Amino acid sequence: MIKILYIIFLSLIVSNCSLKKVVKHHGVPFLDKKQSSLSINETNKNDILRILGNPSTKSKFDNDVWIYIERKQTQSELKNFGRMKIYENNVLVLEIDRFGVLRKKDLYDKNDMKNIKLVDATTESGFKRNAFVYDFMSSMRQKINDPLGQRAKKRKEISQR
Repeated sequence: MIKILYIIFLSLIVSNCSLKKVVKHHGVPFLDKKQSSLSINETNKNDILRILGNPSTKSKFDNDVWIYIERKQTQSELKNFGRMKIYENNVLVLEIDRFGVLRKKDLYDKNDMKNIKLVDATTESGFKRNAFVYDFMSSMRQKINDPLGQRAKKRKEISQR
């Protein structure tokens, strides 16, 4: 009887375990295969939308740059407590001219992104204490915080006492 319970218990545990890894997918599936059907100087915006769908991001500086992203994650080994690990990460950058025709396409994969160098320089603030913009913004902040000037009157009364 106990052997039968052990067999049932063990079969339940084994049947619930899966040998196939769980894959979380984000973005356009099979981006590397789909981008191969895009031809430079032949494909237009409508073809791109039909093949890839809407872009993940459009450039804010230039409306003719579309960016598509594909990312696949799976659980890592048991020793890492099942943390998610990126095993595929593709980014497709498409440049489209003013006539709506594809002029340039670049596909970056996970290995290419490791080679991208980032600049460590920072941009300094252009607002100094004696700048006109700083003075103007300070006065606007003061007017928003105290539109009727009640705080200034109270300070004056307190200082006169």
